[in-house]
Amino acid sequence: VQLQASGGGLVQAGGSLRLSCAASGRSFGSYAMAWFRQAPGKEREFVAGISRAGATIYYADSVKGRFTISRDNVKNTVYLQMNSLKREDTAAYLCAAKRPVVDDEYVYWGQGTQVTVSS
Repeated sequence: VQLQASGGGLVQAGGSLRLSCAASGRSFGSYAMAWFRQAPGKEREFVAGISRAGATIYYADSVKGRFTISRDNVKNTVYLQMNSLKREDTAAYLCAAKRPVVDDEYVYWGQGTQVTVSS
């Protein structure tokens, strides 16, 4: 599967952005999906994940209550709605995929989309 993330940009603190990650290839519904982020000089960190059918969702504590992950298996797309953005949310956001039965970790990665939150 190939992943293409989009939707990043510059936003003021307290604002919102919606990221999209479009997947090409077959069997999108076979992949668990996730968003990660990486700020300059910091390690990549998990943001949110969603199971194949969307029944199970989990978030990093730092974004819980502010971010919402969702997916559309018809459009082969996963989304990340980000509300109440903070400066510390500034990072490159990457989407990732894995096949739960086959892959122990996320092995398919898209390029990052930059989110910059200004004060």
